[in-house]
Amino acid sequence: MRSAWSAALAAALIFSATALAQPKYSGPKPPKQDIPYLVEGDTLVSMDVATATRQERKDDALYTIPGQASIAKTPLASPVFVIDAAKFDVAKLQLFHLEIKNGHREITFRKKGKSGLQPITMSVSLVSGTLYRLEVVPGLENGEYSLSPEGSDQVFCFTVF
Repeated sequence: MRSAWSAALAAALIFSATALAQPKYSGPKPPKQDIPYLVEGDTLVSMDVATATRQERKDDALYTIPGQASIAKTPLASPVFVIDAAKFDVAKLQLFHLEIKNGHREITFRKKGKSGLQPITMSVSLVSGTLYRLEVVPGLENGEYSLSPEGSDQVFCFTVF
């Protein structure tokens, strides 16, 4: 009898610890599906949604995005995003720092060999249903950034200031 009670207590503690480990999100739900939003307190800031233009070069591919800066801005070095992901795999979202050149934002990927360009680390957590919370693990420097699904030209841009 005592071992059954101990097992039940242990199971309850594991369940409680698991429930506590789940991210809490009591903020507003994103108004549109499949678009990440910056979380700023009780407000969601819409990302700058665009399509990057790809230019093929001999050894690399250059992606450009119009404009020098995003309309979505955050002062947070470790921003948090929420997304109601109905049509794509949130785990495939990658975060990259963009360079500003000639009046636009850009990023270059090598076609062959080691590029050295790695996505910035984010944690991805299921909040409920199709609602996910993404959090940038390291602090970001001031500048322009883009979230993009791997293998896609669609970009969701923001500025850290």
